[in-house]
Amino acid sequence: MLKNIDFPVDDNVLVGIETAEDAGVYKLSEDIALVQTADFITPVVDDPFIYGQVAVANALSDVYAMGAKPVTAINLVMFASCKVPEEFLKRILEGGASKLKEAGVNLIGGHTVDDLETKYGLAVTGVVHPEKIVRNCEAKVGDFLVYTKPLGIGVLTTAIKADMASDEEVKAVSNVMATLNKKASEAMVSIGVNACTDVTGFGFLGHLFEMVKFSGVGAEIYADRLEFLPGAYEYASMGLLPAATYENIDYVGDNVVFEDIDENVKSLLYDPQTSGGLLISVAEKKVEKLIDEMKKKGVKWCFIVGRITDGSKIVVKKS
Repeated sequence: MLKNIDFPVDDNVLVGIETAEDAGVYKLSEDIALVQTADFITPVVDDPFIYGQVAVANALSDVYAMGAKPVTAINLVMFASCKVPEEFLKRILEGGASKLKEAGVNLIGGHTVDDLETKYGLAVTGVVHPEKIVRNCEAKVGDFLVYTKPLGIGVLTTAIKADMASDEEVKAVSNVMATLNKKASEAMVSIGVNACTDVTGFGFLGHLFEMVKFSGVGAEIYADRLEFLPGAYEYASMGLLPAATYENIDYVGDNVVFEDIDENVKSLLYDPQTSGGLLISVAEKKVEKLIDEMKKKGVKWCFIVGRITDGSKIVVKKS
């Protein structure tokens, strides 16, 4: 839809829409570039406070994926003014504010729209040095791939909507979604990595596909090194998959080859993630330093899940 539209740009646009990056980047000076993004989501959990936290963590993630520091945010809120109780909306905004405080991001405004379905998120502005942007399209052959959250978020939130998830499962997926990618981003910036993207709606394989496609490389993924949320495999085996799973399968197409991989694991690799982790491509000589730095900073999850290859396909194998 966008390819034939003549969008205005100038020489200071360092990152635009060409390579499916997580955010746009505009150079202000030799030392400062603006990183800009916007994201909002419908409720993924029943608790409005946690929903607010997840929506903010999800919106900030795009800036973290670029190796940047988010500094300001504007609330984007859509709700049915005649149906949504005032206290419900207040709790959403309180949850969002709690994550903005944790991230050290300033809320400087907002915009509301009367809508049939509740939606909440942010427009976010971050800053980065123009020469220190981390893009999704610069993965190098031989790099290791590191991922920073368990998978299965979409399946679990679908189970929540169907009133099938246990309290423990709801707590686990809520914790993962509400966890900021701040510390993981800071770790990768301090070590220096080649590429990064955050895994969200296109699923693990969808976002990896964009990374290898625009980097001109291939990848191999070790499925037994990935971690899945409690209950995710069981719900996948029941066919409790979000509709976007099938859209992600179509999107990636025949660019993925599976070598003796369980059908349910395949589904979870396409599972759309809300506020997923960072998928990082890092040079072999730096990978252990990156893992150590993440652990020092208290990153809850970090797994070496694969490598970048000189092929053009993504090969998923057991190890």
